[in-house]
This record gives sequence, structure tokens and C-alpha cells, in this order.
Amino acid sequence: MNNYTKRRNGWLGIGALVVFLSTTPAHSQQSCVPSKFGDKDQIGNLNYATPAKTLAASKLVTSGKAYRLGIETNSKTPAYPPRSFSLTVVQPGQVGGNVIGPTKTSYNDDIIMGWVGIGSQIDGLGHVGIDNVYYNCNKGVEFAQAGGLTKLGIENVPAIATRAIVLDMVGLLGTDPVKEGTPFNRAEIEGAMKRQGVASIDKGDVVLFYTGWTKLIGKDDKRYNTAEPGLGVEGAKYLAALGVAMIGADTWGIEVIPFEKNAGVFEVHQILLAMNGIHILENINTEEMVKDKAWESLFTLGPARITGAVQAIINPIAIK
Repeated sequence: MNNYTKRRNGWLGIGALVVFLSTTPAHSQQSCVPSKFGDKDQIGNLNYATPAKTLAASKLVTSGKAYRLGIETNSKTPAYPPRSFSLTVVQPGQVGGNVIGPTKTSYNDDIIMGWVGIGSQIDGLGHVGIDNVYYNCNKGVEFAQAGGLTKLGIENVPAIATRAIVLDMVGLLGTDPVKEGTPFNRAEIEGAMKRQGVASIDKGDVVLFYTGWTKLIGKDDKRYNTAEPGLGVEGAKYLAALGVAMIGADTWGIEVIPFEKNAGVFEVHQILLAMNGIHILENINTEEMVKDKAWESLFTLGPARITGAVQAIINPIAIK
């Protein structure tokens, strides 16, 4: 059985769940939500990550310790089906041990064959829509081309340096990892903030949830793949009202699964991406930050500028 087949079989539970829920009556969801930043806007709440915000966040650096938040990406990395990933290393023009030039130069190159939305990733604003309408009222038929998005592509994401807040849901709820199907709404968000001494969540911030979920990778992939704790509908609306720039978690899909009662299929994605222009960060490993109680930090990210890409594999850096 190959890696794809194993991954596919491991996802039968969530696949059946999505199919079932997609046949239920749809919510009366507003599909066209104009951007508060104007009809030309393509970066959403990242507009709040201003130079002044960066300067203020830089003052959070007290020890100089840097944390890499990305997990490793390889053929065994769990991913939403049918996504897969493989790497091939080649030595062009060097078959049979041939070398190049008088100094006998040899080199290795690599070829990636796979999907971009795998491992630690950023979801761009062109990823999830409502009835084929995406962020800032962009209609999918007008910008989603097979050769790349003509609007809302990852290449539009600016250089990001802003304040990050880690919310330790394991510490709050006393379960490691947090049980699948556990939603994080306003009460849980504010409870974690109070426990950790975080005074506020402000415009332009990055909010990262720690659930302990990535520790299941390679140990219990079936459980990891089937469901997850995560952000609830009310929690998504609450953070959106605060003007956060990005929301992430150490889970594959950020939002609670099974979905909450009466919630739509990936409705949290719709609220964040399509309605509010809030980028999503998935499989973000904050375990070391939690151990150090690095609740607030300077967060930096510059995803690969692949023209027209929907997503990007990332390795954000937080500095405390």
C-alpha cells in the first residue's frame, strides 16, 4: 500500500463527514462582503500589520531566542485528501559519475511533486469562498484559472513582522492533546488570555492556538487525520471583530472537527478568509514556545512568492 493510499484510507472518516454535512441545508451566509480597505484590496487584515505595529512588536524581544514554527514536510506528512508530497533528488548531466569542468564540479538538485497545501502552510484569501464568491466579492469564475489565480494569489502577501500571541489550550483545559471536537469560542479565548496574563488581542496581531495535536503525527495519524479541536464559529467572529491579521493552530485545519452543531462545512474558513480577509496558518508548532511561556513575541513570515498560488508551505519564525 503506497503513502497516498494509506493517507486516503486514514481520511475516510473526515471525508464521509464532509460529504454528509455538504448535503445538509446551507446557511444563509452572505457571500459578497466588500473589503473595508477598498475594492482593490487583496491582503485583508494584513493591512493592519503596519510599520508602527512592527516597531511595537519588536519591543517584545527580550531574550533574542528564535523559534521555528514549521513542521517537517515529507511524503509521510498528513494532509487533507487528495493532497500528497514527494521529493526527488537528481544530478543533472552527471549520469555514471560524470563531473563538470576542470575542477570536477558535482551537484544535487531537487524536484518537488505534490500539493502546496501540505504541512505547515498559509491559506491565501483565494482558498475558500462562499458559493463561488471569495474575499472582497471576487467571483471564482473571473479569477481562479488553472494556471494560477489572477487575484488573491500568495504573491500579494506582504513581508510580515507583527505581534504573535500563543494561547495554550492544553494548559487551560487540562488535556494533552486537547480532545477532538472541542471548540474554542470567546469564553475559551478569554480564559486562556486571563490564565496567561495576556491583556489584549489587538488589530494586526497573529493568534496561534496550542492544542498538542501535532504530537500525534507519526504516532497516531488516524486520529490526527480524522478530527481535531479548534476554533468555533463564535470564536472566529470574535477574533475577526478584534481585527487580527492571521490565525493559526497546531492542527491540519484550524477549526473544530466534527463541526459544531448547526455550523456549515468549514464555516470558520469562510468567516476568516472570505468574509474578513484573515489569513489562516495550519500545522504551526508552538510547543517550544509554550514550554518557555513565550506568550507574546515578534512574529515574522515571508511566504514564497509563487505567482497565482492559493497556498504556501511555510516556516514562520517567532522571536522572544
